[in-house]
Amino acid sequence: MSFTRQLSEMSASELNDAIDDTNFPQAHILSRGRNNSVCSTSSTSGTSSLADRALSQPEEQPVIPQPGSAVGTPTDELVPSSGATNRRRLILKTNGSIPENDGHEKCTFHHDLELDHKPPTREALLPDMARSYRLLLGGLGENPDRQGLIKTPERAAKAMLYFTKGYDQCLEDVLNGAVFDEDHDEMVVVKDIEMFSMCEHHLVPFYGKVSIGYLPCNKILGLSKLARIVEIFSRRLQVQERLTKQIAVAVTQAVQPAGVAVVVEGVHMCMVMRGVQKINSKTVTSTMLGVFRDDPKTREEFLNLVNSK
Repeated sequence: MSFTRQLSEMSASELNDAIDDTNFPQAHILSRGRNNSVCSTSSTSGTSSLADRALSQPEEQPVIPQPGSAVGTPTDELVPSSGATNRRRLILKTNGSIPENDGHEKCTFHHDLELDHKPPTREALLPDMARSYRLLLGGLGENPDRQGLIKTPERAAKAMLYFTKGYDQCLEDVLNGAVFDEDHDEMVVVKDIEMFSMCEHHLVPFYGKVSIGYLPCNKILGLSKLARIVEIFSRRLQVQERLTKQIAVAVTQAVQPAGVAVVVEGVHMCMVMRGVQKINSKTVTSTMLGVFRDDPKTREEFLNLVNSK
């Protein structure tokens, strides 16, 4: 199983543990300490890239962080830079230890721990989903056989599959090789990326904008790929806090930059059309990794660029 696939395979609690600074030694994906830089690099000394190391792992042994087990060792190798200072890549070397599998090693339909198992294609779920929507209409006191509702269960099932199509996507497929060697070490920011997602608590939409910034370490990412990364993780049942972290980690896995910053501003319909019904409320979440958390000036530059009109 590819290393970049593991982000999709982690539950919400595992993802939080992996990114939380205090739990970094237990993480198998990127994070960093508040007082120490915990980055390594794929340098000319023979250290392979993160993706190369991941592909060398056996397919039938998925590497999933286990509570209390250290499956990664942070290192402090410097990346040569054209600037006055050297920057550290935000990547994590694995020590080769692989936790025991979770019973899914022979499951051909294994997709995501949150989904448990999936059929060969998600479209195969349509008949069961349509029947469930039909029962829901009946439970609401409606007549599912009246003219306006005859095809509603099928339409609703197809719409829900589209709203959650991110479960069928992975980082490798989306990147499609669009990672380029480039002697560029200045900030790259793509802001105001439209985002639509589904609140996992109420199954109603939340939407907004995502701004992403990163500091390259001699590798850059095709600009459209940042928007596609947002699509992967927003087109799922989500909470905004986890969505923000997943985007930041995915960008890190893609290009191992010196730092990644993500800010998400969302409007949640579960607060607008139900409950407290505050129609003007917005929720802002951020994830800062690497130099964006270590260096206040770098963080300030990013926030100024994001907030500028």
